[in-house]
Amino acid sequence: MDEGLEKEWRKKLAPPEKVMKRIEPGMNIFLSTGVAEPRTLVRRLMSEEPNLQDLSLIQLFSFGDAVSPKGAREQNYRLKTFFSGWVAGEAITEGRVDLIPSRFSRIPELIDSGLVPIDAAFVQVTPPNPSGYCSLGVAVDAARRAMAKASLVVGEINPNVPITYGDTFIHFSDFDFLVESTEPPIYFKRWPVDSVYEKVAANVASVIEDKSCIGFSVGPLYEALGKCLAGKRNLGIHSGIVTDSMMDLIKSGAVTNRYKSNWRGKSVVSYAIGTPELLAWLDRNPLVEFESVDKVFDPAEIGRNSRYVAVMPARKVDLSGRIALHMGKGNVSAEPGEIMDFFNGAELSDGGIRIFALPSRNRQGAGNIRASIEEFPNQFGLSQSADMIVTEYGVANLKGRTVRERALALIDVSHPEDRPGLIEEAKEKRILFSDQIYLAECAFSYPSEISARETFKGNLEVRFRAIKPSDEEGMRRLFYRFSDESVYSRYFSSVRTMPHAKMQEYVNVDCNKIVSIVGLVGEPPEEHIIAEARYAKHMDRPFADVAFVVDEKYQGYGIATFLYKMLVRLGREAGLKGLTADVLASNRTMMKVFEKGGLPFEAKMEAGVFSLTIPF
Repeated sequence: MDEGLEKEWRKKLAPPEKVMKRIEPGMNIFLSTGVAEPRTLVRRLMSEEPNLQDLSLIQLFSFGDAVSPKGAREQNYRLKTFFSGWVAGEAITEGRVDLIPSRFSRIPELIDSGLVPIDAAFVQVTPPNPSGYCSLGVAVDAARRAMAKASLVVGEINPNVPITYGDTFIHFSDFDFLVESTEPPIYFKRWPVDSVYEKVAANVASVIEDKSCIGFSVGPLYEALGKCLAGKRNLGIHSGIVTDSMMDLIKSGAVTNRYKSNWRGKSVVSYAIGTPELLAWLDRNPLVEFESVDKVFDPAEIGRNSRYVAVMPARKVDLSGRIALHMGKGNVSAEPGEIMDFFNGAELSDGGIRIFALPSRNRQGAGNIRASIEEFPNQFGLSQSADMIVTEYGVANLKGRTVRERALALIDVSHPEDRPGLIEEAKEKRILFSDQIYLAECAFSYPSEISARETFKGNLEVRFRAIKPSDEEGMRRLFYRFSDESVYSRYFSSVRTMPHAKMQEYVNVDCNKIVSIVGLVGEPPEEHIIAEARYAKHMDRPFADVAFVVDEKYQGYGIATFLYKMLVRLGREAGLKGLTADVLASNRTMMKVFEKGGLPFEAKMEAGVFSLTIPF
């Protein structure tokens, strides 16, 4: 650095005591957020100097010293925050901290308008570079807006803060004082992840396609999700927070940001929360762009990215799809002000998806999916627009479904021990039909391991999984797409209707006796069933009878042959000795499936029907 320039900025260096003499009772002081909290200045604010009384501290996220009960107890300051979770949650409940409910994207507007007045701004920065510019480092948030409004601007220089790129650079001349930090940044350990959250995250990852754009927050869900997404390709990131888990995901090569519409080639964020390793990785890292909250949290900016996936943690979900969010000290991740912006952004995004994820039970063993959540506070107002609910037991697609269909889908992903009770409660509330079938003994035996994805000719991608009770409506729609000839070939009779009573018997299978696989096309949550194959074990011998249905629009792609080979593999794994099938002599298409299946078979003709025996 030029000797004269260095001399100039060093003239602005002052001890904290000198800064505090400029503070007057009743002032509103903006503090940079979270890991970027100016700890040396904050701790000085807690002193008992006569002028440090009746102050209001404004902070977007409160994780550190500013939320300490000491200052509030002694009435020398009042903290106001926009985030109701983590350590601030307990302080808010106790009345020590004031919450300003707001969408994060609108916070700079509140500062600009004077509705949230700012008299002084204390921000953490890096030492000036050779050109005299400091970096805001790990929190851009609304710092620039606050500095523009403040009559006193103080930068706390911390050499442990990384130099970050984006809208982060401020010339030293914009500060009234510079204070040298005597405290390290606030570091956060990585969140421990148990096996349940690993399964939840794996199910979330299963519906996130390559080229999607995603956002992260903090907590076990996101810690596990980063690992589960490492096998994806060309992901983009537009996120409020960068964490260690996101760092790992970017380093894995899964993130290129190549298909984003804004900040292409960059992962855009507003904050960093994590370990010293994360902060070291962010230092001068050109892959990560830090921008202010009015840009990062703006739904219009988020929605410009196609396939934006908003993944949000939930506390409770009821059978209609209503959602209760976490609150208080236990809330370590996204909260309403953060969720609303990204939820709406995903709604504006072409192909966007809004996902709420949670374990099926809480740590006390109580079910998180309930018949009603009326007694739970902090409910999310737009829950009717949620596309998916994900637990460790699978994915419930809600988009476009009736309340009854939603209930069945949510029961499918609830804890198996909770399902019989939910069925009965739903019947009592008339959410489900009174004759709804549920095989409680099969709750723990659902074959979730049956899962495949295959691309057929014409680049047709089909996903396969075991049938679920909630597939009733999807199978019913498939039935009514068949011609009379196809129906006769499958059922050997002219079946004209498939009412609820019949179809629910078909989809509620005893997994110990029947294996049924459905094929689905379309991107979640718009996917729909286009094929089904099953075998049913014979009672008197180690064989199973097999049958197929494929939507006529998708016949000729090889889907039935693929399903047949899946059933053969599953039958062998289950210890069967072979399969049997009855095929109309006129059904040459189905006979070709068995001929292409790779196994020899015996065929006997009787009354126009081939009886096939296919030994393994």
